[in-house]
Formats: sequence, C-alpha cells, structure tokens
Amino acid sequence: MSEVILEARGLHKTYLSGDRRLEVLRDVSLAVGRGESVSIRGESGSGKSTLLHLLAGLDQPDSGDVRWGGTADTGTARRAKFLGMVFQSFYLIPELNALENVLMAMRMQGRIGADERARAQAMLARVGLAGRAHHLPSHLSGGERQRVAVARALINSPQLILADEPTGNLDEKTGEAVIGLLLDLCAETQTALVLVTHNVAHAARTARALFMHDGVLRTAPISSVSEPPPLP
Repeated sequence: MSEVILEARGLHKTYLSGDRRLEVLRDVSLAVGRGESVSIRGESGSGKSTLLHLLAGLDQPDSGDVRWGGTADTGTARRAKFLGMVFQSFYLIPELNALENVLMAMRMQGRIGADERARAQAMLARVGLAGRAHHLPSHLSGGERQRVAVARALINSPQLILADEPTGNLDEKTGEAVIGLLLDLCAETQTALVLVTHNVAHAARTARALFMHDGVLRTAPISSVSEPPPLP
C-alpha cells in the first residue's frame, strides 16, 4: 500500500437504548492509502454511518483510535484542511449561491480573496457548473446540488474524502454521473476516498470493496448484493 492517509485501529462503539447497550462497532480496523478508493456496503443499521462519523472525528470510539496521516489529531481545526465530506442530503446553505457555498469551506480557514474565488470558480467549472455559479440551491437540480457539494469537499485539496450515500437522493442516471465525477476527481488529485453506499455497481468502481455486517468490517465479494458474506 502507498502512504497510509487514514488508519483506524480496533474501533469499538456502543450506544444505550433504554436499559440495553447496543454494540454498533466491534473491533473495526481499516487502513486507506493515498489516492485509494474504498467502498463500504452493508444493510441499514450495520454501523456504516457510525464508522464514517468516527473516521471523520465527529464522534469518538469507546476504544481504539483513528489517525489521519499518521497523526492522532482529528480535531475541528485540522478537519477543515485534511478531509472533505459529501453527504446524501447535500447540506448547502440555501441563502448562498453555488460559488458562495463552495467558498464556505475556504472561509472556515480564514482564506477568502481573489485567488480563492478564482479557484472556486475553476472547481465549479470542473464539475460542470461554470454557468451556474450564481444560482441558489433552490434553482439547481439534485444532481447539480450534489456537484456543488463535491466541489466544496475538494476545494481545500484535502487528502481524504468521506462520502456517505452521496447518490441516495438522486435518480440512477444522475447518481452514476456523480459517482463517476467523484472517482475521477479523486484519482486526478490523488485524494483518498471512502464511499459508503448501498449500490453494488458504485462499489464495484472502487479499488477495494468492504462489507459491514453486525458491526464487523470485512472484505466482500462484489457479487454479493443483498446477502453479506459469512463470518469466519
């Protein structure tokens, strides 16, 4: 494997549900190299989104640790520079146009000037939205909004993109286009990608396919669409 960008070791996570303790993740380990694309599939409730939140530093494991580029610092200040995130529900600011939404990622680092605006314009052009930069999200289609979200995630040249069901709100054709764009851009920039998806065809396009079942992460044959591979 090339230089390890993301490493998770022995992650355990539980939640309380009434008087019961639910074990959501069980000894999950994962290493992702620079520029590598990894997909994670699994049934609803298997722990995929919980894992992504831990990898993003948005939540903390009960035990185990996450390292970004070999460093245990996964705090807010470093997050804005190290990684970008793409979600199912776009999360664009409705009062801001496409360009301003992309620039928000740079604003979090206190960098807004002519160079930054030019870079954001260029990124919107790269995702096919050169003529839509000044449109509000309400005037964009679902696919266009997700393209803005992809541009925003990549604008700071992160080392890692975490994508949580990024095509979940899109039709099949638009979803295919967005996944293709995301994979192409990450390959061009050597940005590592962890993609959580239910779509087996999208998972098949990543370099490595994993499956999560009952809080356990393991390699999965890509032909397994509905049934997880048996536990060892």
